[in-house]
Amino acid sequence: MDLTIIKHAVEVDDGVKRFSMRFLKEHAAEDRSRLSRELCTQISTELTRLGLTTIPRTLPTSENDSVWIIQKNSILGEITDVAAVFANLDKLGQNPLPMLFDNYPNAKGGLI
Repeated sequence: MDLTIIKHAVEVDDGVKRFSMRFLKEHAAEDRSRLSRELCTQISTELTRLGLTTIPRTLPTSENDSVWIIQKNSILGEITDVAAVFANLDKLGQNPLPMLFDNYPNAKGGLI
């Protein structure tokens, strides 16, 4: 699996770029006929290895969905990581800012 083309595209667009899951599947495993949960996990692992993160964190299995891919070492990447920590703490009932996601209901789902 070689996703360096994805990494370069993200770098060219200032550290953030939106991709369709179909595009990711074609570059990750063009011989695969469908986008399985297993393949999504492999794609996530490879993107992490390349220093990239995604929103939503869990890649969707529908080829019609799109995801944002962000450089982890960018300002936006670090902000995304901090927000994901709060989303995970909220999921565990330990969020130090318990009403944080009341104002941002769509954000929480994409960060877990």
